[in-house]
Amino acid sequence: MAEPMITLTRLRKQFNAQVVLKDISLTVEKGKVVAIIGPSGSGKSTLLRCINLLTIPDGGHLQVGSHSFDFDAHKRALPPDRQLAKFRANTGMVFQHFNLFPHMTVLQNVMEGMLTVLKRPHAEAAEQARELLTRVGLADRAQAYPNNLSGGQKQRVAIARALALQPEVMLFDEATSALDPELVGEVLSVIRTLAQAGMTMVLVTHEIAFAREVADEVVFMRDGVVVESGPAAQLIDRPAQAATQAFLARFNAGAAAS
Repeated sequence: MAEPMITLTRLRKQFNAQVVLKDISLTVEKGKVVAIIGPSGSGKSTLLRCINLLTIPDGGHLQVGSHSFDFDAHKRALPPDRQLAKFRANTGMVFQHFNLFPHMTVLQNVMEGMLTVLKRPHAEAAEQARELLTRVGLADRAQAYPNNLSGGQKQRVAIARALALQPEVMLFDEATSALDPELVGEVLSVIRTLAQAGMTMVLVTHEIAFAREVADEVVFMRDGVVVESGPAAQLIDRPAQAATQAFLARFNAGAAAS
């Protein structure tokens, strides 16, 4: 069995009276891609935010790479700022919305984390940022500002910015849901390339066909629990649980008709 890169054990999260995550346990092996699917409100995005500690779990255990955290009644405080910054740099995250700095060029957006978090020299950061922009197909847009980019281009810049911190893990929270349909493919192409390069990734996505193609494992969540998980093609083509079958019925019917 490959080395686990992410391990969640009985992870729990509650907002006031609403229990959003109910004892979630999940293992992601190094170099593997796990896609999380499920209806809106099932806890998928909260789970992703807990992995990055943007949301602090109320219970359970989290391990990402060499970083390990226990969350119980006595250990729910955030780690020290320096440790937290190091952890988040190691756990890159790309959101639905791009969150680029509008007053900075594309190149400056990608450089920013290397300068402020990794403390890289300016020339080195600029060189690496240009290499990353080439990697996501945007070398020619280095001096553009975000408001002059399409949504797909902005999301590719956001991916380059996350990669600039050299994370061991990449998390994608519905990275294509805010894009026009004709722009989705260019972002999925970048994610596909990362998967082929062996990046450990967790994707929350509604792109079922893409999840089937790229993911090693698919996890179906509903009402804060993992209903079932398994190899991507197996779970999507032949789900075992009634709730998964119902969720995927429309997708599978459309695929059969095409």
